[in-house]
Amino acid sequence: MKITVNTDGASRGNPGPGSIGVVVSNEKGEVIKKYAEFLGERVTNNEAEYEAIIFSLKKLKLLLGKEKVKKVEVEFKSDSELLVKQMSGNYKIVEKGLQELFMKIWNLKTEFGRIDFVHIPRERNKEADKLANQALDENLRKSLF
Repeated sequence: MKITVNTDGASRGNPGPGSIGVVVSNEKGEVIKKYAEFLGERVTNNEAEYEAIIFSLKKLKLLLGKEKVKKVEVEFKSDSELLVKQMSGNYKIVEKGLQELFMKIWNLKTEFGRIDFVHIPRERNKEADKLANQALDENLRKSLF
């Protein structure tokens, strides 16, 4: 079984209000689930990108169950070159906050079969980007009222 997860993290202000967008698809490319989540008020863009992966791994575990995730192949697609290069071991992680988030991902990954990270152009990640911005916009609307 193969799952593709498109993720995006957003921050307005960097740091500023942050959010994530996640699109989970099956091996046929059919969308299984979409998520848009607000993260908080002081989030960097890179932190949001990492949080999208953490969120996705936790949700996949809930969606598929403990036994299925051991056998599943997950391909994360992100327009964040930094995230993909760091998760693939090609770039060092210097920032302490990202090191902590990397360790959370590393620990979650141990419960899964194969996990790959693929960099894609921003224009091929529009749905995840739209969801991340939707979460930011909804939070802004709530704070106005």
